[in-house]
Amino acid sequence: MTRLFNDPADFADEMVDGFVAANRARVRKVHGGVARSTTSPDGTVALVVGGGSGHYPAFGGLVGHGLAAGAAMGNLFASPSAQQITAVAKAAEHGGGVLLSYGNYAGDVLNFDAAARALTDAGIDVRTVRVTDDVASAPSTEAHKRRGIAGDLCVFKVAGAAAERGDSLDEVTAIASRANDRTRSFGVAFSGCSLPGADEPLFTVPEGRMAIGMGIHGERGIDEADVPTASELATLLVGKLLTELPSGVAVDGARVVPILNGLGSVKYEELFVVFGAVQQQLTAAGAIVVEPEVGELVTSFDMAGVSLTLFWLDAELEELWAAPADSPAFRKGGAVPQERLPEAVLAAGVEVPVTPGTPESQESARVVAEAITAVRRTIDAHADELGRIDAVAGDGDHGIGMQRGSTAADAAATDAAARGAGAGSVLAIAGDAWSDKAGGTSGAIWGAALEAMGRVIGDEERPEPATVQSAVHAAVDAVLAFGAVVGDKTMVDALVPFDDVLAARIAAGDPLVTAWSEATAAATAAADATAALLPKMGRARTHGEDAVGTPDAGAISFALITAAVLSTISVPA
Repeated sequence: MTRLFNDPADFADEMVDGFVAANRARVRKVHGGVARSTTSPDGTVALVVGGGSGHYPAFGGLVGHGLAAGAAMGNLFASPSAQQITAVAKAAEHGGGVLLSYGNYAGDVLNFDAAARALTDAGIDVRTVRVTDDVASAPSTEAHKRRGIAGDLCVFKVAGAAAERGDSLDEVTAIASRANDRTRSFGVAFSGCSLPGADEPLFTVPEGRMAIGMGIHGERGIDEADVPTASELATLLVGKLLTELPSGVAVDGARVVPILNGLGSVKYEELFVVFGAVQQQLTAAGAIVVEPEVGELVTSFDMAGVSLTLFWLDAELEELWAAPADSPAFRKGGAVPQERLPEAVLAAGVEVPVTPGTPESQESARVVAEAITAVRRTIDAHADELGRIDAVAGDGDHGIGMQRGSTAADAAATDAAARGAGAGSVLAIAGDAWSDKAGGTSGAIWGAALEAMGRVIGDEERPEPATVQSAVHAAVDAVLAFGAVVGDKTMVDALVPFDDVLAARIAAGDPLVTAWSEATAAATAAADATAALLPKMGRARTHGEDAVGTPDAGAISFALITAAVLSTISVPA
């Protein structure tokens, strides 16, 4: 278990502060993560990587000369928000464009894509390469659906080296894509990992058994077997990856970088024993081993596990892999002199401006702020249970992500209402804060939903019941734009029935409280009914059978939120 922490909700932020304090010669803190504290030539490409915290040295530990220019660092096991990624990219870029690269997870895709649009709108040239090396996460016929694990390092390393030598954005992107196409990973776990403050691990493996094909967020494996010897494990890992060769690669005579990665609590000595057998088996198969890496490179908190990555080289990729690199956690080649950036006072937090609402809208804004406070309190009370539900087939981060998002939204909404913002602005400001602090898929979804509601509510009038219903429907449209439909076992399964019943009751002339009450009952029933569904979206998709019998955490949290809002609007003025 994770033993050393203060408030678990503050763990990720405090970890970044300590990491920067220990590595000021190489990194500096920026909003959303870290960027280099050293200079880079004007006009060079900035490689910006990122993902959830809990995977050190990914992602902040890979920022430095010959590697990344910046890293967006989300909450524990949750994608950084679009705001975080955008801020890191703006701090890291220096005129040559930005390459965004990250593991292929739903929340990361949503938020990095949103950041790419924001950067493009700001006049910054952007490209994206998603890492898809985990062969256990999807069949080869659907390689684009595979998630990224320790193969991140291969892609980041050669892309960073290409940027360092002055390649153009298109050239760096092509190299990163080629590296991803030639990288394969496969892993096992002997025990689960635990988030700070959690009493139980995200999953367990029976004593003496091994989960095969796990992910770096504690997703359970796709199979199970007895714990093998070191040589037997090497045979399993190498054998699987030799059946997954990149197109055009024949093992005999091929040059390959093997990376044996510890997931968190397997000792280096154990890794070296396994690697000895890995090297022997690759050599026996005819491969030529080049500059291997053994150690903790992409971890999963305290998980006891191992993954093997094979990076199949061509002449250019080998040159780039061998090029110098100097980051807090990964160094290669001789020391490269670095010039530190000039000392500068970091900008203080900028107060979000508000447009004053009319007196009627300001009165409604106070009700909105009170409702968001009620939402925060409800999420606080249920965060552990939401995490437990999410851990059945997902990564267990839903509770803490919703907690961070609702806490930020509450503070932002209360402040905006106190400064005279109208109801629509309060909703939009709360949505932005929720998205920024929660990260992950749920952060992006709730941010979009609140912003859509704010646009309909506006800052001019006290909203009538029909306007509230229209705002809810706009939020539904914003959520559906993320791709889920009813039946996918997501928040949508509770959201759509809520919208349908609310619209019907408002159209029938019911008061808002009555209509909202009936809609909440419908959402609660629909959320409970998701227990019978197979998940078709997100990380839970790969463990669908495990999720049957447990409701969807996103649907449950939505129903809880509608009930919290009902308790607010039911109170007489």
